[in-house]
Amino acid sequence: MLEHSTYTDFRTQFVREAAALRRFPALVLNADYRPLCYYPLSVWPWQEAIKAAYLDRVAILAEYDEVVHSQRTAIRIPSVVVLKEYIKPQKRVAFTRFNLFLRDEFRCQYCGSKGDLTFDHVLPRSRGGVTSWENVVAACSPCNLKKANKSLKQAGMRLDRPPKRPDAAQMQAIGRRFPQAYQHASWLDYLYWEAELEA
Repeated sequence: MLEHSTYTDFRTQFVREAAALRRFPALVLNADYRPLCYYPLSVWPWQEAIKAAYLDRVAILAEYDEVVHSQRTAIRIPSVVVLKEYIKPQKRVAFTRFNLFLRDEFRCQYCGSKGDLTFDHVLPRSRGGVTSWENVVAACSPCNLKKANKSLKQAGMRLDRPPKRPDAAQMQAIGRRFPQAYQHASWLDYLYWEAELEA
């Protein structure tokens, strides 16, 4: 099992800017053949996948049709790789804007609308509310403006569900329902292997 620092190193390698992943990203699986992460999905640029394979850190499970050439050889670009050493998943979910929106399924927790989201303190900070999982929710701009620094009762509003700290398993389950836009066909068996089969 890899140490936490090694996990962090791998994590910083696969959480990349979208620009680096536009062409031929590789899905990265843990040694148990599950994605390292669903939020965001664990993908590497093709260059990182080839480098990791060359260093014998991953095995290549699937490839694109495209080929890259070095001076001595031609290599098909990996589309799915699996780590050779298991990385223990993080149990703590970082309190970030993205994770907050993911927990709330990218919906306003007051009216249920999607898009134009910000976040709102259920108990306003001006009344002693803190910035925490248990007091912050995703909110659309109109609802946020309507509530302002009032309590829910004063604003005549109610929450869809009370906010609480999510655990990693809950976030993974929610993350599977919001897949990234690009998914290569070779990824599907590894992303949805826990899905219920149709009779």
